[in-house]
Amino acid sequence: MSEYASQLLRRIEAIDSAAADNRRTGDAYQQMAGRLKTVTGRAMSSDRAVTVVAGPGGEIREISFAEQTRGIEPSELGGVVTRTIAAAQADAARRQAEVVRDGLGDSELLDKVLDSDRRLFGDQPPAAAAPVPREETAQPVYEDDFFREFNVFDDEPGR
Repeated sequence: MSEYASQLLRRIEAIDSAAADNRRTGDAYQQMAGRLKTVTGRAMSSDRAVTVVAGPGGEIREISFAEQTRGIEPSELGGVVTRTIAAAQADAARRQAEVVRDGLGDSELLDKVLDSDRRLFGDQPPAAAAPVPREETAQPVYEDDFFREFNVFDDEPGR
């Protein structure tokens, strides 16, 4: 076999090898993507009153309340729920990172994503939610006297 034919054969073998590597990598990515879709995070409040399950995007899939929530003030319960949601979302993010690490190994990009998740979700519970002040009902401003006494149920507007 000529040197030229040998070089062509080596190139074809290298291309075949690269194609096989790409197929394996593609399969690994598909498996990883499938696992990422099923990741859930779970958290329970320290008093075991609230349990939250969060999905892979941080969406809340389930919130359950134990009997002891009846004795918690509503404003305090809101804070407990908020902290438990944040903990479940952080758990889901950590579990996603584990899936990525299993699929791709450690990388600088993964470390950046994990650091970003820690900043977003944090491992520390957020401060208790403050009670929401009641808003006073604003009075409408009318530019035209026609609308001042307008009633959608009235056949004769403006009277």
